[in-house]
Amino acid sequence: MDLDDYRAVVFDLFHTLTSADAVRLPGKGTSEILGVSRQDWNKQLLDHSDDRLRGKITDPFLIIERMAHAIDSAIPVVIIEEAVRNRIERFRHALTSIKASTLNTLSELRKGGKLLGLVSNADVNEIAGWQDSPLKPYFNSVVFSCRAGYIKPEKEIYEIALKELEVLPGDAVYIGDGGSDELQGAKRIGMTTVLTTHVIKQLWPERIAKAKQFADYTIGEIAELIV
Repeated sequence: MDLDDYRAVVFDLFHTLTSADAVRLPGKGTSEILGVSRQDWNKQLLDHSDDRLRGKITDPFLIIERMAHAIDSAIPVVIIEEAVRNRIERFRHALTSIKASTLNTLSELRKGGKLLGLVSNADVNEIAGWQDSPLKPYFNSVVFSCRAGYIKPEKEIYEIALKELEVLPGDAVYIGDGGSDELQGAKRIGMTTVLTTHVIKQLWPERIAKAKQFADYTIGEIAELIV
């Protein structure tokens, strides 16, 4: 796609610029440590955890404890503590181990005069490693839901980014994997939407067709933005 008509490019973070699922990370997954099914754990993460994403719960242990005990109230504290440490470390690894092609794309966009924004649904455990991420220097605006108090696809979370970037919705492109109905939210306020499939096709290929309904453009790797 041609970005010449846009002043700003706003990215999703997880499953777009990096992923705690699609790359090889140290240690076991959270569900494995807790001894619960991946399906039950994902249901808690995606459907029953607004408080962590909105920053209403910021204690790392309580975030995991609430979701774990919603599945199985007998999970011991010591296991939950291990899961907390592991999850923070896994996401830190995901935020600090960024592909060179991703960093190059962001660099070229900045060199081309684009303002870059980041809008992510995430809790405090998941962004604990952000300060050390090589992604951080490239962004003019960073909006994490746990700090903003809003979550995608609510219009307010996009509006915060646009205000910080000092651009109108029509001057911005939103790029993401389509999770959390993010493309619908961006499109509703007037942003151009781009679906990126390089991670989602590995994890949830069945979701691509639905996400495409709300995408003005579809790309594989974000490196295609500068081709």
